[in-house]
Amino acid sequence: MAATASLHALLTCSIDYAGMFPPCSLDFEQAMKNQAKYVRADESWMLGAFVLPIDKFDAVKEMISWFDSQNPLRVSALGPKTMNATVFSQAVAKVSAAIGLLSAFDASVASVEQLEMFLPEDVVLASLRETRTALGNLPVFWEAPPDRAEQTIRLIAEVNSEIEKPNFGFKLRTGGVTADALPTSIQIAKVLGSVMTQRVPIKFTAGLHHPVRQYRDEVKTKMHGFLNVLGAAVLAREHKWEVKQIAAMLEDEEANAFSFGNQSFAWRDWEIDVTRLKQQRRFVTSFGSCSFDEPREDLRALNLL
Repeated sequence: MAATASLHALLTCSIDYAGMFPPCSLDFEQAMKNQAKYVRADESWMLGAFVLPIDKFDAVKEMISWFDSQNPLRVSALGPKTMNATVFSQAVAKVSAAIGLLSAFDASVASVEQLEMFLPEDVVLASLRETRTALGNLPVFWEAPPDRAEQTIRLIAEVNSEIEKPNFGFKLRTGGVTADALPTSIQIAKVLGSVMTQRVPIKFTAGLHHPVRQYRDEVKTKMHGFLNVLGAAVLAREHKWEVKQIAAMLEDEEANAFSFGNQSFAWRDWEIDVTRLKQQRRFVTSFGSCSFDEPREDLRALNLL
């Protein structure tokens, strides 16, 4: 089944393939082989960037021949996790140098599209400003746990307000391999409300393998659905939802509550047309997933692909 215009609008470049990370945990070569296959797949329009730790950048040259200008390697660079501002500043300098390694390749074949990196609690406004000297205009998504999300989003928004073309966003972890790694729907809803208010872009990572919220034996709890999360993010922005309403959509486990037409996307009685959906996606970017196959298989099972 061909995807409708609204499904295209919601999911274009939405899945950042992270095959080297749990639970798939593939080795580097296999993950790169998969990426080379996925960029040539019929559903490559859903594929975002390849999540690649900066310590693997040097090894890319061995496999760059698997890509070309028609099927390029677009990278989401993953910086190291640091726990204090001093080590963080040192790590940012190393990230900048690593990104320079990929600049040696033809930009039409390989490029760094964005950076993802954990933001330690003691990083202050001045320190965050300084990262722009090293990273330039590269889009960066700074990660923090749910209990620090709102203060981190405010910090990001303050830095963004100082420049003409803001390039900082927030990264939220939406799952993991154990039940305790999953944030609650209320926690996610509060984050979505905060990025909406502060006009900060957001991306997600982990736990969003399946379209609709459901119980999964592998984690012994209910996992969030990517249609729930992305859909709630765009509808919340469009209709200025309160946290309670956002959480209600995140909790919905009925696939038939989601409607994808060629003119609009709807969840129950709430709707957004395709043009507005595309505009809102500027602030709701993508989600990292160790599988590009599972999301597509589940969408086919729902007759959406």
